[in-house]
Amino acid sequence: MTPPAGRLVTETLGYDGGRPVTAYVPAAPPRFVVFAGDGPSIASWGSDLEAAGSPPTMIVAAHRPDDETRRIHEYSPGESTAEFGFDPDRFAAHETFFVEDVRRWARSRFGVALPAERTAVLGVSAGGELALAVGLRHPDVYGAVFCASPGGGYRPPAVLPKALPRTYLVGGTNEPWFLANATRWADALRAAGADVVMEERTGSHGGAFWRAEFPLMVTWACAV
Repeated sequence: MTPPAGRLVTETLGYDGGRPVTAYVPAAPPRFVVFAGDGPSIASWGSDLEAAGSPPTMIVAAHRPDDETRRIHEYSPGESTAEFGFDPDRFAAHETFFVEDVRRWARSRFGVALPAERTAVLGVSAGGELALAVGLRHPDVYGAVFCASPGGGYRPPAVLPKALPRTYLVGGTNEPWFLANATRWADALRAAGADVVMEERTGSHGGAFWRAEFPLMVTWACAV
């Protein structure tokens, strides 16, 4: 039997002169919520969860800026390396928007306010840096981090916070640079006592590879 389809809802919030947010709203009341960047390209993955029989999950994805350099500045705090010339003020402004404004919108628009153990932050590539950064800063909000093929601009700090979210990392054998970044994070988080899954898959840097892993991430997080 084909599961009932969810729907996509997009509205524009006030950040940065107007920034859209797209939510995938499952047909059944959500048992899990995933926050992400990169807008509809991530929100549309709700259909993959349905096809996999995953628990009803809402995806709330803030859109990215059109300019890739601005996206990188918003997604990476750049604390552990200065070589890319990151903009900490822009990251901080986007962090406030992402953690506070986007969640407030989800609560008021859909009535969803799940505890941290039922809330995750997801990112792929540069978005993986965003997921790691806000996940480590706000473990009281995001009980899990889903990170695929993270970029290398944000690397594990020398001292990690004492409270750490559960973290699921994945990298592909055909993207060795990103696989190395995922492994670096997995090793650092494990050493700090975090609950970590690190998967090395046959795959390349791109949407099909990440989409295939997403239902596994949600299933893992919901097994708690």
